[in-house]
Amino acid sequence: MANPPHDGRPERGGLNRRGVTPAVSKSLEVGMVVLFVALLTTVLLGGVVPDYRGAVDARVGDRVLATASAEIERAVPPSHGVATVETRQRVTLPARIGDRNYELRVDGRALVLDHPDPGVSGRTRLVLPDRVDSVAGRWQSGTETMVVVEGGPDALVVRLTAGGGA
Repeated sequence: MANPPHDGRPERGGLNRRGVTPAVSKSLEVGMVVLFVALLTTVLLGGVVPDYRGAVDARVGDRVLATASAEIERAVPPSHGVATVETRQRVTLPARIGDRNYELRVDGRALVLDHPDPGVSGRTRLVLPDRVDSVAGRWQSGTETMVVVEGGPDALVVRLTAGGGA
């Protein structure tokens, strides 16, 4: 018994399923692409990108400490028999590190960076001449920062101030 020729109409026992195959195939392809993009996004945003941002923030924190300490040290003029000293030097620092505020403060002869992320916080020693009696003050991120040096030939005071140095 030979089968009669097929004319594209449904067979008696069921539907002709050959017309559905391309639609199912495309749906599976789209699903695989969506699954791949979701997996890639999860991996990047869940681990790689935050780690990278933390490392970048730590490097920016190190640069802020290095720049600030260099500017403080540079503000102290050399001793060439000058009777009195009064200098004011503006220091340019980033307003935020990693989208968060920070503070620079003096602790003895060290400059300390306080940041909410402990990986960004740091400390560096200030290399100042012996004639500097004291270093004091603090800078808040996002404010105009100044180094003020005042005193005589044998005793200088270094202050970190905001704004005009008042």
